[in-house]
Amino acid sequence: MSTLLSRLHSDVTRTFSSSNLQKCGEHLSKAKLALIESDLIFPSVHKKVEELVAARDILEIGAFWSIRTKDVPSFDRYFSQLQTFYNDLSSVLPPSQREYPIRGLNLIRLLTQNRIADFHTTLESLPLPAEKLVTNPYIQHPVNLELWLMEGSYSKVWNAREEAPAEEYKFFVDSLMGTIRQIASCEEAAYHVLPLKDAATLLFFRTQSEVLNFAQERNWQIDIAAGQIVFPHKSEEDMEIPREKLIANDLVYARELEQIV
Repeated sequence: MSTLLSRLHSDVTRTFSSSNLQKCGEHLSKAKLALIESDLIFPSVHKKVEELVAARDILEIGAFWSIRTKDVPSFDRYFSQLQTFYNDLSSVLPPSQREYPIRGLNLIRLLTQNRIADFHTTLESLPLPAEKLVTNPYIQHPVNLELWLMEGSYSKVWNAREEAPAEEYKFFVDSLMGTIRQIASCEEAAYHVLPLKDAATLLFFRTQSEVLNFAQERNWQIDIAAGQIVFPHKSEEDMEIPREKLIANDLVYARELEQIV
């Protein structure tokens, strides 16, 4: 392995371990350039094993770094680049302890993007026998999340944040909770007034300030003195049924189901 690649590998590992995300990002940029120049981004089996392992380590750290910096497109790129190492070079490389944590993160990413058919296709293509899928915590976590979302068991999704097998998983669970809160916020059509503490429970918030921020984003009226939210209600004359949007959504769901089946 070249001296430059060895040094960059060490710099990336060291700064990531110290949680210096800014420095780690700078070193990752330099390391990826070195990987490109060395034909190690999409390598062949003819490369030295130590070079391939170093390249894989750098890309894996990049995937985790992307989540810690909340850069999902960057995670997508790193995950795509890792596929050669995970799928094509698995027979010549030693196993990576980061592989299934990263594969699990990718599954949750698909859930947050509502790509249910892709989620199932990716799950079925994992190089693990069925009995090991259910015992791998990094895979079982997104599988459970998908099941609970389909069931509407949103409280279980909320509790799953504390049961995440890796810290990075919490980022995507938080994204899922944002979607769930948008669904739960339909309570404005069911209530005229709702106590703040009840709103916190329904929307899965821990603090009153989180509820207040969410309420302000949706232009709900807040009565701090009374400790309640007042929902603005439209008259029946002002309410319209979004027929075209409902039909479009139904067609999307139908296509997703066809792909799953």
